[in-house]
Amino acid sequence: MPFSSFKNKISNKRYSVAFGEVVKINATVITARGLKVSISDIVKIISNETNQETIGMVTEIDGSTFFISPFSFVEGFCSGDRVFLDQTGLNIPVGQSLLGRVVDPFMRPIDGKGAVNGSKLMPIIKPPIAAMKRGMIDEVFSVGVKSIDGLLTCGKGQKLGIFAGSGVGKSTLMGMIVRGSDAPIKVVALIGERGREVPEFIKKNLGGNLENTVIIVATSDDSPLMRKYGAFAAMSVAEFFKDQGLDVLFIMDSVTRFAMAQREIGLALGEPPTSKGYPPSSLTLLPQLMERAGKEEGKGSITAFFTVLIEGDDMSDPIADQSRSILDGHIILSRELTDFGIYPPVHILNSASRVMNDIISNEHLRAVMKFRKLYTILKENEMLIRIGAYIKGTDPDLDEAISKKAEMEKFLIQNSTQKSEFKDTVETLLKIINPSQ
Repeated sequence: MPFSSFKNKISNKRYSVAFGEVVKINATVITARGLKVSISDIVKIISNETNQETIGMVTEIDGSTFFISPFSFVEGFCSGDRVFLDQTGLNIPVGQSLLGRVVDPFMRPIDGKGAVNGSKLMPIIKPPIAAMKRGMIDEVFSVGVKSIDGLLTCGKGQKLGIFAGSGVGKSTLMGMIVRGSDAPIKVVALIGERGREVPEFIKKNLGGNLENTVIIVATSDDSPLMRKYGAFAAMSVAEFFKDQGLDVLFIMDSVTRFAMAQREIGLALGEPPTSKGYPPSSLTLLPQLMERAGKEEGKGSITAFFTVLIEGDDMSDPIADQSRSILDGHIILSRELTDFGIYPPVHILNSASRVMNDIISNEHLRAVMKFRKLYTILKENEMLIRIGAYIKGTDPDLDEAISKKAEMEKFLIQNSTQKSEFKDTVETLLKIINPSQ
């Protein structure tokens, strides 16, 4: 192809005048040379034969040779194709026009509703909030789910994980939180999930209502780089609204798929595999994403819920273990509770909110501790009760737990379309623990 054709093609784009060329291609990495680049630079590859284009990120440099991880698949490209440096870098257009839309990680619409006109460019990769600029988490963030609001109360700016095996009810609980929270802005990142689940989540779990909501999608058939940076792009959208002083709800499904994308990238670049094949970069990447959520002094807050898929319900999974150590709380969903018909199946005894004690009243805290105590006693003596071996009057605490068993289980059960106000939730909890009040 004549050079004049390339010149015309890139005349309206912010690409470098100089260009390199592709020297080698495999399924996950493009090797190129002849262009001065830095790590994390964004480049555009243009096919000499078909004018096909794709963009990628420079992930490794070896002398004059550099390696590119593409954001899409590499079919149709060959040695000799031109490589241009994108002068804009890894930025995305953000603005109020994103509300109510479903977009990909580059904010390109996938809902068929026309173009999204961003008013500002935001970098996808940003440092987390500085430690001394973080605001204290001292306000309750209600999600409209009784078991969470009442027994695992979260605060504005808190980071929580939803840990569950496959098919336990993560998506249903996510939908309840998005619909039930009073956050003025809601950002949902669907990373690495099946394409079928995207319209299903919008119609079934959200009821088709995307008011004040942005959904960023990178499905399992997208490239590993697209899945990886889809999570960072979604966080940048949340930060845009946080910087305007708004309280943002951020939900990501799932951290595990995000880590798997980095595993594919890391192994392709020659990183050594560790536990379950994850390279070290998969674990170091998690705090870079999660720590960007929080409350910042003089600005708004990002309250984040990250779902973590536990393979085989194994909580010692390296991604689950690392996530739990970074987050400010964890909500465990139990397959056993789903078998008993308790939805949402929140296992309150294994779950915890690390800021709850600082944001609820002393009366509420005493009720939570009493509820957990009685529920624990019930679980420990469940077999004795079922076979009729327990004699009433032997243990006063167990007698009280048995008398309140039906009310406690009713408190944990909630229809997926229902929303419980925080005040009503606390009043119900107090009545269960202290019926005389």
